[in-house]
Amino acid sequence: MGSLPLANTATVQFFREWLETFSGYVREVDYASARPLFHPEVLAFGTHNDVIPGLDQWVTTQWDNVWPKTSDFRFVLDQISILASSDSSMVTVIAPWTSTGYHPDGRAFPRPGRATMIFSRNGDRWLCVHSHMSLNRGVPQTSHADRPVKAW
Repeated sequence: MGSLPLANTATVQFFREWLETFSGYVREVDYASARPLFHPEVLAFGTHNDVIPGLDQWVTTQWDNVWPKTSDFRFVLDQISILASSDSSMVTVIAPWTSTGYHPDGRAFPRPGRATMIFSRNGDRWLCVHSHMSLNRGVPQTSHADRPVKAW
């Protein structure tokens, strides 16, 4: 068996920028800007639900339960792995992330996790078709910040 199908340099750079862009939208609680990065029928897993069918349901049941209640979300770019299909039509991104959670009394705690995202080329752009973001073991599941949503 050969080695993993690592993405080429240009693909890696594109997805590093994608992760930075998406992270910014999470930090800004900007659902409207993040939506175009995902296929409308995306299938997702997350902290608050098992399989979430579709972007609208993902936004209301996962994003809205997490983004306004946390802060400082960032992918750990020096620890990402990016795999690509041989024809470069599908890409998988594996990335740890960090964020800050808040106890009910407002005290902050580290809220690290990891993500696996699968992308499919849709014409001249990439759309995320699957996302699984989960907290690391032992991290509190609930955070209690109350930041405003910038845009739905």
